[in-house]
Amino acid sequence: MTAALDVASLTAIDVHVHCEVSKDGRPSLPPDFLAASEKHFGPGGQRLPQLAEVADHYRERRMACVVFTVDAESTTGYPAIPNEEVAEAAAEHPDVLIPFASIDPAKGRMAVRAARRLVEQHQIRGFKFHPNMQAFFPNDRAVYPLYETLEELGVPALFHSGQSGIGAGLPGGGGVRLKYSNPLHLDDVAADFPDLDIIIAHPSFPWQDEALAVATHKPKVWIDLSGWSPKYFPPQLVQYANTLLREKVLFGSDYPLITPDRWLRDFAELPLKEEVRPLILKDNAVRLFGLGDGKSPSSGSAWASNGPSGTQT
Repeated sequence: MTAALDVASLTAIDVHVHCEVSKDGRPSLPPDFLAASEKHFGPGGQRLPQLAEVADHYRERRMACVVFTVDAESTTGYPAIPNEEVAEAAAEHPDVLIPFASIDPAKGRMAVRAARRLVEQHQIRGFKFHPNMQAFFPNDRAVYPLYETLEELGVPALFHSGQSGIGAGLPGGGGVRLKYSNPLHLDDVAADFPDLDIIIAHPSFPWQDEALAVATHKPKVWIDLSGWSPKYFPPQLVQYANTLLREKVLFGSDYPLITPDRWLRDFAELPLKEEVRPLILKDNAVRLFGLGDGKSPSSGSAWASNGPSGTQT
């Protein structure tokens, strides 16, 4: 049996990795969206890795990663990859895979019940939301019962922010609307759920300053750096990562669309203080996820009670 996560042995924790194909080979996106995404990020035509291959990829690099799919069935008409598949893969590869789930907010009360079941029965450790694809404003009060459940369970919520590569280049952007992903909407969520950890995913183009403002103002709001090569990071993001937000910024790649190797090569060129680099690459994620020494989560976390290129997605 594969050993459990050993934080001390890891070089980094990537908090933003997509499960893009199910175990039976079905991709996570409709064909037209998938083709547009591959063209946008380039180079296209590569075979999407299954979760066992994702685990091998990160194990070879002595990294762990947060993995998730995106459930946007109400808007795409395309069934999501089951969250249970992500949980099963993480149970088979607990040394490298940290399972998050995704539930379409349009599912209402069903979403609330599913979230509780996934955490309590499948050891899901957080939830991914994609306001653009799921077509909702994060501060819509209709979603608040779901946030209340996540806050009670003690698991973080990760939100896509800013422009999206999904739908890019399709007529009308495939119907994907960017207005939903302004991170300022998350300020309401952070104010109304002060004990909920919120991760703003990606450099939030064109709303980078809004993301920095929310993260500096609200104690439990974090920023992940996925979806962009670091060489394209706006200067104010680098400045805040180096100073005021040095303990609230997280390494994320957006694999398989951006590889951790490419991301880290460009990250090495950023003008960051040497003491900040390990915070971003691993230490901040260890605190956020309550990993402690990597062998037993902190006693107050849900984990303890439940067991072991350009624009972004």
